[in-house]
Amino acid sequence: MTDIALLSAADLGPLFASGALSPVDVAKDALERIERFEPQINAFVHRDAAATLAMAEAAEARHRAKAARGPLDGVPVTIKDNIGVAGWPMRRGSAVASAAAWPEDAPAAARLREAGCVFLGKTTMPEYGWKGVGDSPLSGITRNPWDIATGPGGSSAGAASCAALNLGCIHIGTDGAGSVRIPAAFTGVVGLKPSYGRVPAYPVSTMGFLAHLGPLTRTVTDTALAMSVIGRPDSRDMTAMIEPPPDFVAGLAGGVKGLRLAWSPRLGGDVTVDPEIAALTEAAALAFRDLGATVEEVDPGFADPIATLMTIWSAGAALALRSAGAEERRRMDPGLVAVAEAGEAVPGASYVDALLNQRNALALCMARFHERFDLLLTPTLPLPAFAVGRNTPAHGAYGEDWTRWTPFTYPFNITQAPAISLPCGLTRRGLPAGLQIVGPFGQDALVLRAAAAFEAARPFQTLDAPRAASGEA
Repeated sequence: MTDIALLSAADLGPLFASGALSPVDVAKDALERIERFEPQINAFVHRDAAATLAMAEAAEARHRAKAARGPLDGVPVTIKDNIGVAGWPMRRGSAVASAAAWPEDAPAAARLREAGCVFLGKTTMPEYGWKGVGDSPLSGITRNPWDIATGPGGSSAGAASCAALNLGCIHIGTDGAGSVRIPAAFTGVVGLKPSYGRVPAYPVSTMGFLAHLGPLTRTVTDTALAMSVIGRPDSRDMTAMIEPPPDFVAGLAGGVKGLRLAWSPRLGGDVTVDPEIAALTEAAALAFRDLGATVEEVDPGFADPIATLMTIWSAGAALALRSAGAEERRRMDPGLVAVAEAGEAVPGASYVDALLNQRNALALCMARFHERFDLLLTPTLPLPAFAVGRNTPAHGAYGEDWTRWTPFTYPFNITQAPAISLPCGLTRRGLPAGLQIVGPFGQDALVLRAAAAFEAARPFQTLDAPRAASGEA
């Protein structure tokens, strides 16, 4: 008998087409496992089993009629709480937001619906996605299935926890400073931040040109399948690409032989990297040599762009909270309120300077770097997952600012380049490490091709149920 919990989206399509498996059976299996695991991980902010089963029944009818809409027809998916789904609330992790039904699908949700995907629910996030961990006043604490005493990271927290347990095959998240790649690294899944505009957005994020949409999955092929659907144009986003996406699945073949790769273990910064993470990511980077690529240890040569990030980030938070009064702010995450208040003091000229001059200077630096190197490899994060309920680890190596333990992710939101996090092993405590692959702007297919080569050489470890606390987190 087929173990549905082990199947990927790429596995499901042919099984549905042949009649060997039904989208209804898959949806019921996912709903049963969600019901069983949700008390341990708390990954969902909204579920609607009746709607899920209705979508699965419609997909089953199409397959029976040999009228499937494509390779994702009947595949179960989840969608983050800051992405609109018609008829479901969009509260962005905020307890003060309206619980009314959202009127229309956002572009990514619309493309998934058109492809026949089955929606399992909306996943948790910190309030307005302001930080890299997964708790909010709305939904409480989301936990990491690899060790439920630890967090999955954020802000696409619930999406990552669902991906780790295969509660659905594709999980749509957003990434403004690492919010897809951070939780992907902590939960041992694949997390892609595509080139900016490759996946249209509507409504637009208050974080502006930092904010990307992308999938979290268990396999690179499933990521490619998702991108071939959600990357289609949508006229509601005036900044999005207008040409259809390439066939990202077909583009996975070819390997990395002859590619020039740069390995930067600290991005040139003074970063405290956990020794186990350092060893696991370096071994992963050097493994590309066995695949035929050249790998040279070299830094891209830019200074930490944290000031640029925080100018744009805090101003975006101020915009998000501009209509929130004192009483509402008292019910919000105090950290978000503090960032928004800092953003209220950002001069307009400073914001424009960060958005244009500083961002463009960093993008130019990386464009010149990529004239020498096809891809850049870094750790995704310098540490494994840490205890839930905290914004930073208890040991204090990174202070109290969550961005200090995410120095490898946010630079590439500023440049808008594609970057993917791949699982590359487990620490002695059984916590995942992530390797980041960064490509030139627009070269999403190249990033995915390198990721597929790595996955084929070093298959990813998975788990089938949440694990109890293994020790001090």
